[in-house]
Formats: sequence, structure tokens, C-alpha cells
Amino acid sequence: MTKLPKVYVVLLIFALVMATECGPLTFTLCVASCNAGAVACYAGLGFVFGTVTAGAGTPAAVLACNAAQSACMIACGAAGVAPVP
Repeated sequence: MTKLPKVYVVLLIFALVMATECGPLTFTLCVASCNAGAVACYAGLGFVFGTVTAGAGTPAAVLACNAAQSACMIACGAAGVAPVP
């Protein structure tokens, strides 16, 4: 039996790790971009993200930011379970 050079073993390990880690990495980056978008949306309206409760007196524009973030997070869910090479 021939022995594989160490370089091939390392490349094989990297290939396997990258194939299995891209899905969670893609999901994490997607969620981070959704949150960054929500923070920017709130800041554009003069609010601070995370300090507004969705009560009866909440401005409609803030609720629109929440809806956009929700839609973005739903799309990220698909990215988290989709096979990524």
C-alpha cells in the first residue's frame, strides 16, 4: 500500500471541512447581514435597534423594519439547510 504525501492528506481534510462548514457559515453571514440591515433601518428612522417594543404606539415605519428583518431571516433559514459545496 502506498502512503499518501502529507500535502494530499491536508488538502483532503480541508476539502472535507470546507464542504461541511459552508452551510453554517453561509447562514451566519446571512443572519449578520439581516441584523445589520435592521440596525441601519432603525438608525435611518432615528431609533435604536433593540430598544423599541412592538406595542400599540409603535410607528409603522419601525414595524416595516421588523417585517423586512423577518423576511430576511426566513430567507436565511433556507440558506442554512441548503447544501453548499
